[in-house]
Amino acid sequence: MLRVVLAEDAVLLRAGLAEVLSRAGHEVTAAVGTAEELARAVDADRPDVVVTDVRMPPGFRDEGLRAALELRGRHPGLPVLVLSQYIATPYATQLFSSGSSAEGGLGYLLKDRVGEVAEFFDALERIAGGQTVIDPEVIRVLLRQRAADEPLQRLTPREREVLALMAEGLNNQAIAQRLTITEASVVKHASNIFMKLDLDPAEGNRRVLAVLAHLRGQQPQV
Repeated sequence: MLRVVLAEDAVLLRAGLAEVLSRAGHEVTAAVGTAEELARAVDADRPDVVVTDVRMPPGFRDEGLRAALELRGRHPGLPVLVLSQYIATPYATQLFSSGSSAEGGLGYLLKDRVGEVAEFFDALERIAGGQTVIDPEVIRVLLRQRAADEPLQRLTPREREVLALMAEGLNNQAIAQRLTITEASVVKHASNIFMKLDLDPAEGNRRVLAVLAHLRGQQPQV
């Protein structure tokens, strides 16, 4: 069971998410509609994970995202899952470029992903466990934006598939299952990717963040 603070300004979606979480055995300790209420709920009783929309009242810009980043600053390692209505790579970039991005679980998913209940719960549990999860559609956009880069051109088609799944936050075992190949093959492909892209082969969140930094066109800080 996870203790969850939920922040979503759309009343029906908030109620639906709370119901789905409760039916799965999780405890929604607070379900709020503003960034200010989110901050108060987390400060009063730190949950196992925060689920928040990007855009919240009053400006409906990035209030939820900024609140999440501020909360992670006050509560190091606080697991946070940010939900977005649209593919907005600047929001994802801001989230994973934050100084606390390597501490604790962190995720960015499109709201459409919530409809895939099993996938949503898998992401939530991975984030609560300290892993990084990024929506595959966001990764596809970042890959398209960087497709002409010479280092990416060096990768084989299979290596690009592995790179995309690494960026989503999947470990070697999960990548092997997704691609129906052996885990040893994943390790070999990953080694080639690290070498060709000059990335740090560290495991876990640092590996994911290094890949994301490359896809954003920044020098990896790992």
